Amino acid sequence: MMALNELEQGYRKLRREKSFTAELKSTLADFVGRPTPLYFAERFTNHVRGPRIWFKREDLTHTGAHKINNTVGQILLARHMGKERIIAETGAGQHGLATATVCARFGLPCIIYMGAEDIERQAPNVQKMNLLGAEVREVTSGSATLKDATSEALRDWVTNVRDTFYIIGSVVGPHPYPMIVRDFQAVIGRETRRQARRAFGKLPSALIACIGGGSNALGMFHPFVSDKKVAMYGIEAAGKGLRSGLHAATLSKGKPGVLHGSFSYLIYDRDGQIILPHSVSAGLDYPGVGPEHSYLKDIGRVMYHSATDKQAIEAFEEVTRLEGIVPAMETSHALAWLVRNSDRFKKGDNVVVCFSGRGDKDMPIYDRWQREKS
Repeated sequence: MMALNELEQGYRKLRREKSFTAELKSTLADFVGRPTPLYFAERFTNHVRGPRIWFKREDLTHTGAHKINNTVGQILLARHMGKERIIAETGAGQHGLATATVCARFGLPCIIYMGAEDIERQAPNVQKMNLLGAEVREVTSGSATLKDATSEALRDWVTNVRDTFYIIGSVVGPHPYPMIVRDFQAVIGRETRRQARRAFGKLPSALIACIGGGSNALGMFHPFVSDKKVAMYGIEAAGKGLRSGLHAATLSKGKPGVLHGSFSYLIYDRDGQIILPHSVSAGLDYPGVGPEHSYLKDIGRVMYHSATDKQAIEAFEEVTRLEGIVPAMETSHALAWLVRNSDRFKKGDNVVVCFSGRGDKDMPIYDRWQREKS
């Protein structure tokens, strides 16, 4: 609690300072490449035969995903708090890559905890992290994926809290982390509001985003929560099917519980033991979800659905061939759900998909899927 209280006090004080806000804004512009475009996906729109579909292009940020928005904010916070050692967890590797990148930019040592299974299926990102000077620590306990990497990072942080800052990667974990990550990712939604008014003269009819821990989705949704006419859909990983037991659809099939210091929907058995999640996407392979997403589900403000591994792979292929843009496997779940549910929207509705990242990192997963299929 001492560490969390110190973090909250430091963040609440710093976010009110104009110098911090100015430094964050300039770094996001000059280093990250913001604002990212709002792109009209014309051929994908024609393929779906329903609403007008727009991509909020987080894949065009430096490092290729939305994760960099949060790591820039947190590394600046760490420096102002006098923390000289940085740790992080990662699943798909994009948060680890983004953390290693900002540590290289600001000259701070970096340790990344990553599950052994994720190290194997996200080899390109591991190579980049090593090149950037980060130490990637393999986690072999439990499922050897994101849940266990997060547990190891939390253990490290509370052991070395005097000089260490834990840059958490999603809107999960103990307060104030979900709030901090949400605030730094909300730049996605704020830009989308402005760009939508310029592009089609009004707010979007609907927003769609994939959900693992849920940072890209909450970053998109949060600035629109009070706009009741804007429908919002979060898409989880149904894995091999919701009835198979091999999925990561926490909000669809989970129950309230406590994991990593927050109360939210989780997947667990009768004894309260976490059930290992499954997804073809490393970034969605988490048995919990951010507590604010759990709240938005309970009040009915956001509708949460899911897409299977097979459907995500099909969308991965379709969007690549139609738009010349390779989506992250995480984003492919949101795109897959939209393909199969376009009849929910009227012709002419403007639907924005948070294109959370690019799919370069997922080529080993796609290659393995193709080999196993044949």
